[in-house]
Amino acid sequence: MSTTDTSTSSAPEAIKAVPLRRPGRWISAAIILILVALFIYGAATNPAYHWDTYAKYLFDKRITSGALVTIELTVLSMALAVALGTVLAVMRLSPNPVLRTTAWVYLWIFRGTPVYVQLVFWGLVPSLYRVIDVGVPVIGPQFFHIDVQHLQAAFLFAVLGLGLNEAAYMAEIVRAGINSVGEGQREASTALGMSWSQTMRRTVLPQAMRVIIPPTGNELIGMLKTTSLVTAIPLSTDLFGRARDIYGVNFQPVPLLLVCATWYLAITSVLMVGQYYLERYYSRGLSRQLTGKQLAELATAQAAVKAK
Repeated sequence: MSTTDTSTSSAPEAIKAVPLRRPGRWISAAIILILVALFIYGAATNPAYHWDTYAKYLFDKRITSGALVTIELTVLSMALAVALGTVLAVMRLSPNPVLRTTAWVYLWIFRGTPVYVQLVFWGLVPSLYRVIDVGVPVIGPQFFHIDVQHLQAAFLFAVLGLGLNEAAYMAEIVRAGINSVGEGQREASTALGMSWSQTMRRTVLPQAMRVIIPPTGNELIGMLKTTSLVTAIPLSTDLFGRARDIYGVNFQPVPLLLVCATWYLAITSVLMVGQYYLERYYSRGLSRQLTGKQLAELATAQAAVKAK
């Protein structure tokens, strides 16, 4: 018998892998499905939920207009928070001690007090200030004059209250993103003759976006839900405020709260989809995977190198 036949006959048989049985997974999944089905059936047959009222007000004009106001509050407050948070983060990393201290004090105040308390304070601004004059009384002209007592600006105060509070958290997110960029990037920019502000604007911040975007998306979703606290201003034209006004008349809070929750879930779902694509855009090149065609070309090139 030849050597080839011997090696062929003595070759081990292929192992037939048998997947490990895990009955616990199936049992736990069945229990969860049964509990969910029982809860859905109980909620659907419980008259206390008033599903007819839920269907009546789900697309009511007052509810849809409140949802629009909630989206406006979220977008404007978050835009203010991102802009101011970026400035505060740069101030905290600035070599100027006055800027660093100012940013630290701002974060200490707005992160150390509840947002509801801050919104109540913004609602009491008309009782604290009658007029706001900006300018130097004797030396120069007056830039502008605001009569706070006759100013109907609950929406503006809500945007300021939410945005200024969120800016303190965005500042820490941006600062973490800036610190994630290697020190060599800053040194290279300095060697090219860039100033500190140019280095931040042109080199550091664009690279830090990969770290900044994911938590910013979470903060945006959190901001959407935080807008329900603007009742402290008071502002009742948002989604929760409209629902509260309606169930204050028909005395059926449960279906109106379900309507409110449905709209919040719908808007949040859209924001989560946008966050996913935005994260994928800024994470390009981080973990690149080659396609099949590229792998084949790479194997061909390696074979050609070995042949030489």
